[in-house]
Amino acid sequence: MPKGNKNIGIIGGGNMGEAFAGAMIQSGIFQPSSITISDVMPERLKFLEKNYGINTVQDNFMLFDSCQVLILAIKPQQMDNVLTGIAKNPHFTVKEKKLIISIAAGITIEKIEKLLYEALDENSRKMLPVIRVMPNTPALVLQGMSGMSANRHVQHDEISMSRRILEAMGHVIEFDEKLLDAVTGLSGSGPAYVFYLIESMIAAGVKLGLDYDDAKVLTLNTIKGAVALMEAHNETAEALRKKVTSPGGTTEAAFKIFEKNQVKQTFIKAITAAANRASELSK
Repeated sequence: MPKGNKNIGIIGGGNMGEAFAGAMIQSGIFQPSSITISDVMPERLKFLEKNYGINTVQDNFMLFDSCQVLILAIKPQQMDNVLTGIAKNPHFTVKEKKLIISIAAGITIEKIEKLLYEALDENSRKMLPVIRVMPNTPALVLQGMSGMSANRHVQHDEISMSRRILEAMGHVIEFDEKLLDAVTGLSGSGPAYVFYLIESMIAAGVKLGLDYDDAKVLTLNTIKGAVALMEAHNETAEALRKKVTSPGGTTEAAFKIFEKNQVKQTFIKAITAAANRASELSK
Protein backbone atom coordinates (compact mmCIF):
# COMPACT_ATOMS: atom_id res chain seq x y z
CA MET A 1 0.00 0.00 0.00
CA PRO A 2 2.25 2.80 -1.16
CA LYS A 3 1.69 6.33 -0.01
CA GLY A 4 -0.59 8.55 -2.02
CA ASN A 5 -2.88 6.14 -3.86
CA LYS A 6 -5.23 4.94 -1.14
CA ASN A 7 -8.41 6.39 0.31
CA ILE A 8 -8.86 5.85 4.02
CA GLY A 9 -12.19 5.84 5.81
CA ILE A 10 -12.80 6.29 9.52
CA ILE A 11 -16.12 5.24 11.03
CA GLY A 12 -16.50 7.28 14.21
CA GLY A 13 -15.66 10.96 14.51
CA GLY A 14 -14.99 11.01 18.25
CA ASN A 15 -11.68 11.71 19.98
CA MET A 16 -9.88 8.65 18.63
CA GLY A 17 -11.23 9.08 15.11
CA GLU A 18 -10.04 12.67 15.17
CA ALA A 19 -6.66 11.55 16.56
CA PHE A 20 -6.18 9.14 13.65
CA ALA A 21 -7.08 11.80 11.10
CA GLY A 22 -4.86 14.46 12.65
CA ALA A 23 -1.87 12.13 13.04
CA MET A 24 -2.08 10.84 9.47
CA ILE A 25 -2.29 14.35 8.08
CA GLN A 26 0.54 15.65 10.27
CA SER A 27 2.81 12.73 9.36
CA GLY A 28 1.98 12.96 5.67
CA ILE A 29 0.79 9.36 5.37
CA PHE A 30 -2.49 10.56 3.86
CA GLN A 31 -3.54 13.90 2.49
CA PRO A 32 -6.78 15.42 3.85
CA SER A 33 -8.46 14.83 0.49
CA SER A 34 -7.84 11.07 0.89
CA ILE A 35 -9.50 10.84 4.32
CA THR A 36 -13.24 10.49 4.90
CA ILE A 37 -14.97 10.23 8.27
CA SER A 38 -18.50 9.14 9.02
CA ASP A 39 -20.41 9.91 12.20
CA VAL A 40 -24.02 10.09 13.36
CA MET A 41 -23.63 13.70 14.54
CA PRO A 42 -23.73 16.26 11.68
CA GLU A 43 -22.22 19.00 13.87
CA ARG A 44 -19.22 16.77 14.61
CA LEU A 45 -18.69 16.16 10.91
CA LYS A 46 -18.82 19.90 10.23
CA PHE A 47 -16.16 20.46 12.90
CA LEU A 48 -13.84 17.81 11.43
CA GLU A 49 -14.34 19.03 7.88
CA LYS A 50 -13.62 22.63 8.88
CA ASN A 51 -10.59 21.91 11.06
CA TYR A 52 -8.88 19.20 9.03
CA GLY A 53 -10.10 19.70 5.47
CA ILE A 54 -11.19 16.08 5.24
CA ASN A 55 -14.27 14.59 3.60
CA THR A 56 -17.30 13.59 5.66
CA VAL A 57 -20.35 11.38 5.11
CA GLN A 58 -23.11 9.93 7.26
CA ASP A 59 -23.49 6.73 5.25
CA ASN A 60 -21.17 3.99 6.57
CA PHE A 61 -21.67 1.74 3.56
CA MET A 62 -20.79 4.56 1.17
CA LEU A 63 -17.61 5.07 3.18
CA PHE A 64 -16.77 1.35 3.16
CA ASP A 65 -17.38 1.09 -0.57
CA SER A 66 -15.11 4.01 -1.46
CA CYS A 67 -12.02 3.32 0.66
CA GLN A 68 -9.14 0.85 0.69
CA VAL A 69 -8.37 1.23 4.41
CA LEU A 70 -11.21 1.35 6.95
CA ILE A 71 -10.65 2.26 10.60
CA LEU A 72 -13.43 1.29 12.99
CA ALA A 73 -13.02 4.00 15.66
CA ILE A 74 -16.27 3.13 17.40
CA LYS A 75 -17.43 1.92 20.80
CA PRO A 76 -17.72 -1.86 21.27
CA GLN A 77 -21.50 -1.69 21.63
CA GLN A 78 -21.77 -0.04 18.20
CA MET A 79 -19.86 -2.74 16.32
CA ASP A 80 -22.79 -5.08 15.61
CA ASN A 81 -24.98 -2.37 14.10
CA VAL A 82 -22.17 -0.79 12.08
CA LEU A 83 -20.82 -4.00 10.52
CA THR A 84 -24.25 -5.58 10.06
CA GLY A 85 -25.35 -2.41 8.28
CA ILE A 86 -22.43 -2.80 5.87
CA ALA A 87 -22.58 -6.58 5.38
CA LYS A 88 -26.37 -6.69 4.92
CA ASN A 89 -26.43 -3.87 2.38
CA PRO A 90 -27.78 -5.25 -0.93
CA HIS A 91 -24.78 -3.79 -2.75
CA PHE A 92 -22.21 -5.40 -0.42
CA THR A 93 -19.45 -6.94 -2.52
CA VAL A 94 -15.66 -6.93 -2.24
CA LYS A 95 -14.28 -5.79 -5.59
CA GLU A 96 -10.88 -4.73 -4.27
CA LYS A 97 -8.76 -5.39 -1.22
CA LYS A 98 -9.78 -3.40 1.86
CA LEU A 99 -7.81 -3.39 5.10
CA ILE A 100 -10.05 -3.29 8.19
CA ILE A 101 -8.51 -1.84 11.37
CA SER A 102 -10.63 -2.03 14.55
CA ILE A 103 -9.85 -0.20 17.79
CA ALA A 104 -13.03 -1.31 19.59
CA ALA A 105 -11.98 -2.70 22.98
CA GLY A 106 -12.97 -6.31 23.60
CA ILE A 107 -14.21 -6.98 20.06
CA THR A 108 -12.27 -10.00 18.82
CA ILE A 109 -11.09 -10.65 15.29
CA GLU A 110 -13.40 -13.68 15.28
CA LYS A 111 -16.38 -11.41 16.06
CA ILE A 112 -15.47 -9.00 13.26
CA GLU A 113 -15.05 -11.90 10.83
CA LYS A 114 -18.42 -13.32 11.84
CA LEU A 115 -20.12 -10.01 11.10
CA LEU A 116 -18.32 -9.28 7.81
CA TYR A 117 -17.46 -12.68 6.35
CA GLU A 118 -20.75 -14.58 6.68
CA ALA A 119 -22.01 -14.01 3.13
CA LEU A 120 -18.56 -14.04 1.48
CA ASP A 121 -16.67 -16.87 -0.19
CA GLU A 122 -13.07 -17.55 0.81
CA ASN A 123 -11.60 -15.47 -2.01
CA SER A 124 -13.68 -12.46 -0.96
CA ARG A 125 -12.70 -12.98 2.69
CA LYS A 126 -9.04 -12.80 1.67
CA MET A 127 -9.84 -9.37 0.23
CA LEU A 128 -10.92 -8.13 3.69
CA PRO A 129 -7.91 -8.58 5.99
CA VAL A 130 -8.59 -7.58 9.61
CA ILE A 131 -6.27 -6.02 12.18
CA ARG A 132 -7.36 -5.52 15.78
CA VAL A 133 -5.70 -2.71 17.73
CA MET A 134 -5.67 -1.72 21.41
CA PRO A 135 -4.56 1.93 21.58
CA ASN A 136 -4.64 4.31 24.53
CA THR A 137 -5.66 7.93 24.97
CA PRO A 138 -2.19 9.57 24.80
CA ALA A 139 -2.60 8.93 21.06
CA LEU A 140 -4.54 12.20 21.18
CA VAL A 141 -1.19 13.99 21.72
CA LEU A 142 0.81 11.60 19.48
CA GLN A 143 2.23 9.75 22.50
CA GLY A 144 0.05 6.66 22.32
CA MET A 145 0.94 3.03 22.94
CA SER A 146 -0.84 0.43 20.84
CA GLY A 147 -0.85 -3.33 20.62
CA MET A 148 -2.04 -4.93 17.38
CA SER A 149 -2.95 -8.39 16.09
CA ALA A 150 -3.67 -9.51 12.55
CA ASN A 151 -5.90 -12.22 11.11
CA ARG A 152 -4.76 -14.89 8.66
CA HIS A 153 -5.49 -12.77 5.58
CA VAL A 154 -3.21 -9.86 6.46
CA GLN A 155 -0.12 -9.53 4.25
CA HIS A 156 3.22 -7.87 4.97
CA ASP A 157 2.35 -4.60 3.19
CA GLU A 158 -0.83 -4.29 5.27
CA ILE A 159 1.12 -4.81 8.48
CA SER A 160 3.51 -2.09 7.31
CA MET A 161 0.64 0.30 6.53
CA SER A 162 -0.98 -0.34 9.91
CA ARG A 163 2.32 0.25 11.69
CA ARG A 164 2.84 3.55 9.85
CA ILE A 165 -0.63 4.75 10.84
CA LEU A 166 -0.25 3.74 14.49
CA GLU A 167 3.33 5.01 14.77
CA ALA A 168 2.08 8.42 13.62
CA MET A 169 0.26 8.49 16.98
CA GLY A 170 3.04 6.98 19.10
CA HIS A 171 4.37 3.44 19.45
CA VAL A 172 3.05 0.00 18.44
CA ILE A 173 3.95 -3.61 19.22
CA GLU A 174 2.57 -6.66 17.40
CA PHE A 175 1.06 -9.39 19.60
CA ASP A 176 -0.69 -12.71 19.41
CA GLU A 177 -4.35 -11.80 19.86
CA LYS A 178 -4.60 -13.83 23.07
CA LEU A 179 -2.26 -11.27 24.69
CA LEU A 180 -4.37 -8.23 23.82
CA ASP A 181 -6.33 -8.54 27.07
CA ALA A 182 -3.03 -8.13 28.96
CA VAL A 183 -2.20 -5.16 26.71
CA THR A 184 -5.60 -3.68 27.55
CA GLY A 185 -5.05 -4.10 31.27
CA LEU A 186 -1.53 -2.66 31.19
CA SER A 187 -1.36 0.09 28.57
CA GLY A 188 -4.97 0.48 27.43
CA SER A 189 -6.13 1.36 30.93
CA GLY A 190 -2.64 2.43 31.99
CA PRO A 191 -3.02 6.21 31.57
CA ALA A 192 -5.72 6.14 34.26
CA TYR A 193 -3.28 4.51 36.69
CA VAL A 194 -0.74 7.25 36.02
CA PHE A 195 -3.40 9.96 36.45
CA TYR A 196 -4.33 8.32 39.76
CA LEU A 197 -0.71 8.51 40.90
CA ILE A 198 -0.53 12.15 39.80
CA GLU A 199 -3.80 12.90 41.60
CA SER A 200 -2.45 11.31 44.78
CA MET A 201 0.92 13.09 44.65
CA ILE A 202 -0.72 16.48 44.11
CA ALA A 203 -3.15 15.82 46.97
CA ALA A 204 -0.22 14.97 49.25
CA GLY A 205 1.56 18.16 48.25
CA VAL A 206 -1.50 20.25 49.00
CA LYS A 207 -1.97 18.50 52.37
CA LEU A 208 1.63 19.39 53.20
CA GLY A 209 0.93 23.07 52.51
CA LEU A 210 1.90 23.51 48.88
CA ASP A 211 -0.19 25.55 46.46
CA TYR A 212 -2.14 23.27 44.06
CA ASP A 213 -0.46 24.67 40.94
CA ASP A 214 3.02 24.30 42.46
CA ALA A 215 2.24 20.75 43.56
CA LYS A 216 1.04 19.97 40.03
CA VAL A 217 4.21 21.34 38.40
CA LEU A 218 6.40 19.45 40.89
CA THR A 219 4.51 16.21 40.26
CA LEU A 220 4.35 16.37 36.47
CA ASN A 221 8.00 17.28 36.06
CA THR A 222 9.09 14.64 38.55
CA ILE A 223 7.25 11.97 36.56
CA LYS A 224 8.54 13.25 33.20
CA GLY A 225 12.06 13.39 34.58
CA ALA A 226 11.87 9.86 36.00
CA VAL A 227 10.64 8.49 32.65
CA ALA A 228 13.40 10.34 30.77
CA LEU A 229 16.03 9.01 33.19
CA MET A 230 14.88 5.41 32.72
CA GLU A 231 14.78 5.80 28.93
CA ALA A 232 18.32 7.23 28.94
CA HIS A 233 19.85 4.53 31.15
CA ASN A 234 19.96 0.79 30.57
CA GLU A 235 18.76 0.00 34.08
CA THR A 236 15.63 -1.52 35.53
CA ALA A 237 13.05 0.52 37.38
CA GLU A 238 13.98 -1.40 40.53
CA ALA A 239 17.67 -0.49 40.20
CA LEU A 240 16.87 3.19 39.66
CA ARG A 241 14.46 3.19 42.59
CA LYS A 242 17.09 1.73 44.89
CA LYS A 243 19.55 4.46 43.89
CA VAL A 244 17.10 7.07 45.20
CA THR A 245 16.32 5.11 48.38
CA SER A 246 19.09 5.78 50.88
CA PRO A 247 19.04 3.78 54.14
CA GLY A 248 17.34 5.78 56.84
CA GLY A 249 16.40 8.53 54.40
CA THR A 250 13.19 10.22 53.32
CA THR A 251 12.45 7.90 50.38
CA GLU A 252 12.88 4.84 52.58
CA ALA A 253 10.32 6.29 54.99
CA ALA A 254 7.83 6.51 52.12
CA PHE A 255 8.55 2.97 50.95
CA LYS A 256 8.00 1.53 54.39
CA ILE A 257 4.41 2.77 54.04
CA PHE A 258 4.11 1.42 50.48
CA GLU A 259 5.37 -2.00 51.54
CA LYS A 260 3.22 -2.10 54.67
CA ASN A 261 0.15 -1.46 52.50
CA GLN A 262 1.28 -3.81 49.71
CA VAL A 263 1.07 -1.10 47.06
CA LYS A 264 2.97 -3.10 44.40
CA GLN A 265 0.84 -6.19 44.95
CA THR A 266 -2.30 -4.05 44.79
CA PHE A 267 -1.21 -2.56 41.48
CA ILE A 268 -0.57 -6.03 40.07
CA LYS A 269 -3.99 -7.22 41.27
CA ALA A 270 -5.68 -4.15 39.79
CA ILE A 271 -4.03 -4.51 36.37
CA THR A 272 -4.86 -8.21 36.38
CA ALA A 273 -8.49 -7.35 37.14
CA ALA A 274 -8.56 -4.96 34.19
CA ALA A 275 -7.12 -7.64 31.90
CA ASN A 276 -9.64 -10.20 33.17
CA ARG A 277 -12.48 -7.73 32.54
CA ALA A 278 -11.21 -7.20 29.00
CA SER A 279 -11.36 -10.96 28.51
CA GLU A 280 -14.94 -11.07 29.82
CA LEU A 281 -16.02 -8.28 27.46
CA SER A 282 -14.60 -10.13 24.46
CA LYS A 283 -16.83 -13.18 25.01
